[in-house]
Amino acid sequence: MTIYMRLLKYIKPYLQRMVVAIICIILAASANLYVPWILRDIIDQVLASKDMSMLNTIASGIVVVFFLRGIFFFGQTYLMSYIGQKVIIDIREAVYRHLQRLSLSYYEKRQTGQLMSYITNDVAAVQGALVESMIELVTEGMTLIGSLGAMFYLHWQLSLLTLVTAPLVGQTMNIFGKKLRKSSALIQERAADITSVLQESISSVRVIKSFAREEYEIERFKKENHQNFRAQMKNSQIMATLTPIIEFVAAIGITMIIWYGGREVINNNLTAGSLIAFLVYAVNLSNPIKRLSRVYGNIQKALAAAQRVFDVLDTQPEIQDMPGAKVLEQIDGYVTFNQLTFEYKPGEPALNQIQLEVKPGQVVAIVGPSGAGKTTIANLIPRFYDPIAGNITIDGIDIKTITLKSLREQVGIVPQETVLFNGSVYNNILYGNLEAGRDEIIAAAKAANAHQFIMDMPDGYDTQIGERGSKLSGGQRQRISIARAILKNPRILILDEATSALDAESEKLVQQAVDKLMIGRTSFVIAHRLSTVKRADMIVVMERGKIVEQGTHDELIASAGLYSKLYQVQFQSK
Repeated sequence: MTIYMRLLKYIKPYLQRMVVAIICIILAASANLYVPWILRDIIDQVLASKDMSMLNTIASGIVVVFFLRGIFFFGQTYLMSYIGQKVIIDIREAVYRHLQRLSLSYYEKRQTGQLMSYITNDVAAVQGALVESMIELVTEGMTLIGSLGAMFYLHWQLSLLTLVTAPLVGQTMNIFGKKLRKSSALIQERAADITSVLQESISSVRVIKSFAREEYEIERFKKENHQNFRAQMKNSQIMATLTPIIEFVAAIGITMIIWYGGREVINNNLTAGSLIAFLVYAVNLSNPIKRLSRVYGNIQKALAAAQRVFDVLDTQPEIQDMPGAKVLEQIDGYVTFNQLTFEYKPGEPALNQIQLEVKPGQVVAIVGPSGAGKTTIANLIPRFYDPIAGNITIDGIDIKTITLKSLREQVGIVPQETVLFNGSVYNNILYGNLEAGRDEIIAAAKAANAHQFIMDMPDGYDTQIGERGSKLSGGQRQRISIARAILKNPRILILDEATSALDAESEKLVQQAVDKLMIGRTSFVIAHRLSTVKRADMIVVMERGKIVEQGTHDELIASAGLYSKLYQVQFQSK
């Protein structure tokens, strides 16, 4: 109930429409309650008394009532659909907005397909509870209440006898409801697993085909698909058991009505028309109970999905603005690491007491063997993570006291694996500064050595580059990424092996663009390429999360330490 009430809060902006919709549902349901009363009057008055005038009145009443019912039915369907769609849009946007604000660590612990499932499968399941189930809930509830009222009016003793079965029905629904929610939660999890495998296999199709692993992936998908089938069948088994039990209990009630009501007619305590009407109302009573049991199951399924959605919304970002965080204005770019310690896993330091000062405009190359902590340093500067000890300051200001938005606006990142968006070249560069004009975008592309190849494409800057820039070469993607960083105009620049995956010709063009990009900026370069490292103002050599050496290229070569060994192994052959 707590989850459902929380769900209903999203209806608040559309409360007026909801009230009108419920009125339409009630009036449409009321028309169904009119039918047994007509039967009573036909049997007791028209047929018994051969009253033609009453017959005409009843016939006219049926036409009017069902004409109005059609109008009310349209109103309930349209308004509830409108409300349901609007609420789902609001929930989906709320989940997406919250996902954008969650920390990087949240994404690293979850599969992409699982996160996609929250916004697609789970939110869609919630829609069922708010539209179809809500209409049925109010309609059948109204039918139930109206039928009970009419039954008590016709014969209160017979009505009390009918209600003997009600507690048994209620307890049955409660027991099965718990089982349904559990099985429904499992269904949503299995659906998320399928989405995850699907997303992973489609995005990695080149790797799959290069290793000829199509059959392996098919088997992996079949396994998840079968798990989903088993979860669905478990849910169907519970539903298939619930409905017959409810119907059996209702049948016992109907039998009691026929026996006792028949005796009352024989004893002239009840008219035949009233008994027929009572029986119809009793059937109307059993049908809503049966349908409400199905609605109850659907709502339990929706609540399981809603729980997963609310779990996302209730997750707090690990990295967020401190109370009273200030906006970082224009900076010089003086970066200091003060006894910085960081752990991905407790007790396993990825960085251990890092002490480093970088002056404005300096180019710092960070080198070392794999796993030394080079990329971790780069991730801490824009606060993708927070250290467990020590701090980072920019121009003497602790970055934890700065708003995340203003900090990250001052930091530009050119990663090894370039990420571009499905759209035009123009929009991908514009991503660096949404306020920029076309001239600024072209200037950034020229500075990144990208303008010429862009103009050679069919539609120039309006050329669609495909998902993740699939229509471009690696060097072209990297130069667009650099143009995007140039347009952002950050004071602090992080280059994470930006040229390591390129051929010689592309590397030369990209390196020229990188050199232009670094001018006048405090730059951190994580690289294995000798040309970039040698020209750095300072080289920081890392091993096992610690800085073991730092200095210029010549100084480090002369010291014959770790850098000298790395140089001989990796660079001397170049």
